[in-house]
Amino acid sequence: MDVILLEDVDKVGLRGDVVSVARGYARNFLLPRRLAEEASEARVAELRKREGQRARHEASNSEQAESIAKTLRETVLRFEMKAGPTGALFGSVTPTNIADEIWRMRKIRVDRRKIGLQNIKRIGRYGVPIDVFQDVRVEVETLVVPEGGELPSEEELRAMEQAEIAEQKATAEPTAADEAFEPGPAEIAIESESDDFDEAVEVAAEEQEL
Repeated sequence: MDVILLEDVDKVGLRGDVVSVARGYARNFLLPRRLAEEASEARVAELRKREGQRARHEASNSEQAESIAKTLRETVLRFEMKAGPTGALFGSVTPTNIADEIWRMRKIRVDRRKIGLQNIKRIGRYGVPIDVFQDVRVEVETLVVPEGGELPSEEELRAMEQAEIAEQKATAEPTAADEAFEPGPAEIAIESESDDFDEAVEVAAEEQEL
């Protein structure tokens, strides 16, 4: 079944891609969660037209690429995201988000697949590498800040990251109580049978004495 992705989906594709997936996967997962829509001919044509219009703003030679790179070096992207106390995001900033923000701010089209970055999952300051054209690469300064707040200092960011690592290690390591032996059903049954046997022996011994 062909669908148009409405969001980036791990191991499936990026938003706007037309992909072929199993019908059950589409019906039970992608469509109910509004991650995709059915790829009708009209919608596919609309997407192709929009991509064609944006492609006019993409570098087609080295001279254009250098001009675009200069603009991008002077650009600072900013994303406000919900984040936890250790700086971990509730969600992520994806290459598609970055490409969309560059388009919104500068009307420059960047191929999402040429953004050399995995999803950003923590607040912080990032240099996002982008291949604008052959042999023309630029890093775009990108700030990911907590929603309604400002970016902490580098020292604070390192402390928050260390706190998250420590929290993850504490969660992964078994506690003393976890390591203590707790009898399962089989051990409980054996113990019960042992108690019954001991009681029977005691009763037999008392009867012999009588």
